[in-house]
Amino acid sequence: MRGVTGRLMLLDTASLYFRAYFGVPDSVKAPDGTPVNAVRGLLDFIDRLVKDHRPDELVACMDADWRPQWRVDLIPSYKAHRVAEEHETGPDEEEVPDTLSPQVPVIEAVLDALGIARVGVAGYEADDVIGTFTARAKGPVDIVTGDRDLYQLVDDARGVRVLYPLKGVGTLQMTDESWLREKYGVDGRGYADLALLRGDPSDGLPGVPGIGEKTAAKLLAEFGDLAGIMAAVDDPKAKLTPSQRGRLDEARPYVAVAPKVVKVADDVPLPDMDTTLPHAPRDGATLEALAERWGLGGSLQRLLLTLST
Repeated sequence: MRGVTGRLMLLDTASLYFRAYFGVPDSVKAPDGTPVNAVRGLLDFIDRLVKDHRPDELVACMDADWRPQWRVDLIPSYKAHRVAEEHETGPDEEEVPDTLSPQVPVIEAVLDALGIARVGVAGYEADDVIGTFTARAKGPVDIVTGDRDLYQLVDDARGVRVLYPLKGVGTLQMTDESWLREKYGVDGRGYADLALLRGDPSDGLPGVPGIGEKTAAKLLAEFGDLAGIMAAVDDPKAKLTPSQRGRLDEARPYVAVAPKVVKVADDVPLPDMDTTLPHAPRDGATLEALAERWGLGGSLQRLLLTLST
């Protein structure tokens, strides 16, 4: 990846096409009757995002592995409830609606023909790809995701914010550090520790029993970070209730491994590629064939017009 100095927009692509799938009726179909609601919906999302925010660079970040083994080795319950089928070799399959799975290759083919950079790296989630692009960026970064885990990357000093869709992508919550402090009592860096302590059932993270979100925020305000909290457990003078001290002490094995699971990676081996927002399709003939085969109609035409202006 070359140094990015303009505004970089990073799409948590699976998060967005899931939202498109559930937000656009499955009556939106290709000429042969195959549902294309996720494809059309995602194209409409990207059109609106580009129109409203005018990024210089755009990357569709993909889950090459939605449940990396190195995370499962540390916390076996990680996303375990979302596994549809286990495989001895290769990634486990995630439970995905029947009519969504066939649309994912179409989404990938359309993005490639458009010339929108698409990046997934074996052994890593899209979050990790996003974390690495963010760490390497030289200019401001907009992360578009419906996953609160990425709040940990918010950094006002570097111009990193999360655009969290509330309704489609027309209504976005602009998540910066002041919003995080008001909502959770932490900044971006503290959000990972907060999430680790309180747990996250949607990701199969148990958290520390008895330490909910408000208690976690208070502990972080008092002791600074997770390391400070655990140091306080060993300090008889530290302001911890006997219950808090006991629960945190019992949770040491979890606390020792959870940071690597919860924190997004920032050292993913990214491919060298051009992330500049395209103004014209990379492969017009292929795009035209895809548009006809899948009935992409107005959704694709609107995006092409937006990209060209």
